[in-house]
Amino acid sequence: MKKSKTRTAVELSRQEAYVRKHRQYKRRITSMRAVIFFLFLALWQFSSSAGLIDSFFFSSPIQVVLCFWELLTEKSLLMHIGITLFETLASFLLVFLAGMACATLLWYSSGFSKVAEPYLVILNSLPKSALAPLFIVWLGTGTTTIIVAGISVAIFGSIISLYTGFSQVEPEKITLIYTLGGKKRDAFLKVVLPNSVPIILSTMKVNIGLALVGVVIGEFLAARRGLGYLIIYGSQVFQMHMVITSIILLCIIAMGLYLLIQQMERRLGSHL
Repeated sequence: MKKSKTRTAVELSRQEAYVRKHRQYKRRITSMRAVIFFLFLALWQFSSSAGLIDSFFFSSPIQVVLCFWELLTEKSLLMHIGITLFETLASFLLVFLAGMACATLLWYSSGFSKVAEPYLVILNSLPKSALAPLFIVWLGTGTTTIIVAGISVAIFGSIISLYTGFSQVEPEKITLIYTLGGKKRDAFLKVVLPNSVPIILSTMKVNIGLALVGVVIGEFLAARRGLGYLIIYGSQVFQMHMVITSIILLCIIAMGLYLLIQQMERRLGSHL
């Protein structure tokens, strides 16, 4: 009894030491990231103030902060951020739903998948910016065109990734469902879909960034509001600090959306 208690205490101490070491490692990584970020800001500001770079073209951290505050006090920045965020989330949601529906249809019909596969590859390889002028002609300028542009960037790659994930599920498990009297619907719901959760979440993390890229492309061409519009407007009037501020905000939005999907992945992973 004493030996077992001693062994348990030793194992607990080793586990605590491992957890402590892991936390220290994560803190060091976070600290290094922060140091690199602030060193970059300091070097950028120093280079701009010392004349090593032209602040008219490259701006500076102080000018970016002042531009951010100016746009914020004018009560237009939150509107631009909200519009871009709404269009991105709408595009992402529609891509997810359409991608899941199309990938499911391809899995259900092997003949249809063989016919559609080359077209999906071609459409996925097509530069989506080339489609934007067509969307403007077909749909006009506005939110609908921008959301469609966001969808076009991510949809074909999403279908291919999801269908590939569905097809890579172990055939033995599907055969077992058929052996027990199940149908194709049962095989999909009880085997294919649960086993494809990792690839679905991975595809979602990619799609959220692609949807944002497509939305910004659409805002470049067909918007009067949004961060993409601010970038184009700032470049036209040579206000580079506005351009860089908008780009930084887009980076923050992209990172926030990615972390949101990652948190969802962790929660689902803990329940699976």
